[in-house]
Amino acid sequence: MTAYVLVAGGHMGGWLWQDVVDRLRERGAEACAATLTGLGDRRHLAGPETDLETHIEDLVQLIDHLDAPEVVLVAHCSGSFPALGAADRRPERVSRIVYVSAPLPMDGFSVHSLVDTFEPDPAVRDGWRQRAEQAEDGWRLPPPSLDAVRGWNNTAGVSADALARLARLASPQPLGALTQPLRLSGATAKLPSTGVFCTGTGMNIAMVESLVRSGDPRFQVLAEPHVGFFELDTGHWPMLSVPDELAGVLLRAAADEGQRVKGTE
Repeated sequence: MTAYVLVAGGHMGGWLWQDVVDRLRERGAEACAATLTGLGDRRHLAGPETDLETHIEDLVQLIDHLDAPEVVLVAHCSGSFPALGAADRRPERVSRIVYVSAPLPMDGFSVHSLVDTFEPDPAVRDGWRQRAEQAEDGWRLPPPSLDAVRGWNNTAGVSADALARLARLASPQPLGALTQPLRLSGATAKLPSTGVFCTGTGMNIAMVESLVRSGDPRFQVLAEPHVGFFELDTGHWPMLSVPDELAGVLLRAAADEGQRVKGTE
């Protein structure tokens, strides 16, 4: 049996995925949500030394302690970085990575440097830098307010109660997890992967096609046959807004469904 391991992004713990975990289990799948060091109910374990490698090791240990022979890693937002790092350490156990409204991690990039390099809006880039400079004690970012949560990408379809809970349970974010570069061995170069775009954020498959047509060699992997894509008509938080639809997409992704993108001729 394949087990689904769901990884949340910055400030969030495994609690974020509970509705999707329930739906997957109802459909006969094994599923669990990871809570990384310093987040969720493990927030008290954070320290200045908590970094990306810490979070990668969290996932490696979780994978090692699962009985299922294969694991599908599902990562939301910046959770894509530790998820790919863990897959690189345990390529024989991970059958697929699913990126849900998440950036594509690259070797040698951190979350922050990826934003600094590829984000076209200078205001967004400056916002990331300013938050890092204002980190408490130099290593942790304060949890967001409800107003900040509403401003994160797109909260379409998320109820007011769910938004309030999201803000209430958000944890301080260890800065090192966002600034330490991801180092990959190349073991995941051909690992099947799926991108799930939430169109309410302005992201869609057409944008992938545009990146591939640009000819930039860094994006040609998106046209490989082992890479597929889905779109969900919702905002950045599909595990809260459309958990049924998201669970269905995750099952289809594990079955190797999803739209493919053609490469440049």
